[in-house]
Amino acid sequence: MKMKAAEDIKQFFDTHGGLLRTRELYAQKIFYKDLRQFVSDGYIEKVRYGYYQWLDEDNPSEARLINQLFPDGILNMYTALFYHGYSDRTPSAWHIAVSKDSGKSRFKIDYPFVHPYFVEPALLDVGLNSGDIDGNTVRIYDKERTICDCLRYRNKMDRETFNKAIRAYVNDSSKSILRLMEYAGILRVTDTAKNLVGVWL
Repeated sequence: MKMKAAEDIKQFFDTHGGLLRTRELYAQKIFYKDLRQFVSDGYIEKVRYGYYQWLDEDNPSEARLINQLFPDGILNMYTALFYHGYSDRTPSAWHIAVSKDSGKSRFKIDYPFVHPYFVEPALLDVGLNSGDIDGNTVRIYDKERTICDCLRYRNKMDRETFNKAIRAYVNDSSKSILRLMEYAGILRVTDTAKNLVGVWL
């Protein structure tokens, strides 16, 4: 494949954030045979049915792909715990909160590994913050919302990870108990917060 062709396709990917749907490629007269060749040559990869991404050596982070595939998602639970330093276990999947009205089929993908949490729309933006992962700006819950989510899903969490997260939060000098209890009231875990977090204070 000629380098000029690769440069042309890269420019098209760049104008779309590095991720394109098959129909968008077809509209540019880049068809299946061409796509197979670009994949074979190592320029692009298929990330899920109907989606291709440009392989960016300067930004290989999965966070970039997560942003493209799930722009409405908010990183939460194990991903947020690791980000905030409350867990030393690298998550095996990207944990993402989305509206419960969101389509569920889009999470049935082979790569990247994702674990969705379907949340009431009214609760979705509580504690929403921004962060940086490998140079990519991401939507992620703040520390207090992350701990409140742990309280909400505690029966589904690994017990050791849960206990370490609570202790790490309590020992965090930048924590805000006032904000934690505010979120706990909204998320209906006030008593749980008092019993499980308060005992460490």
